[in-house]
Amino acid sequence: MEQKIITRASELINSKTDYIGDGMEGYVVLSLLDECGYPTSAAITISKADGIKWVSFLTGINSNKVRRINKSNKACVCLATSEYNITLVGTIEVITDPMVKEGLWQDTFSKYYGHPEDPAQCALRFRTQRYSIFFANDGSIAVGDL
Repeated sequence: MEQKIITRASELINSKTDYIGDGMEGYVVLSLLDECGYPTSAAITISKADGIKWVSFLTGINSNKVRRINKSNKACVCLATSEYNITLVGTIEVITDPMVKEGLWQDTFSKYYGHPEDPAQCALRFRTQRYSIFFANDGSIAVGDL
């Protein structure tokens, strides 16, 4: 049963990488520790994902997110609606490799960054260590470590 819940959550996360419209449907909440050790959260678009295993994003190289990750690589990613709550806890890294950034590029990012090789942007790769998944329609729950 737990594997079915994980598969369902993974499919949902992967579907968010195809979102191109406006609104919050394609976003997740990324939580990091700030420079003083307090939690901070921000909505961010998923670039690519491998289900609950890893999730990647693109952001500005000079952003608060990058500064915070450089201080502490502990992170949390949360996807939630009235239908589900998927919380992933793990670590995150900043990636500046142009080949990696190009592999994560989506055309919708061109409104923020000119092109995948733009030195003003970087990739963030989150890797899950623990998960907590809840689906309201059937009350299914999965909690565990990867």
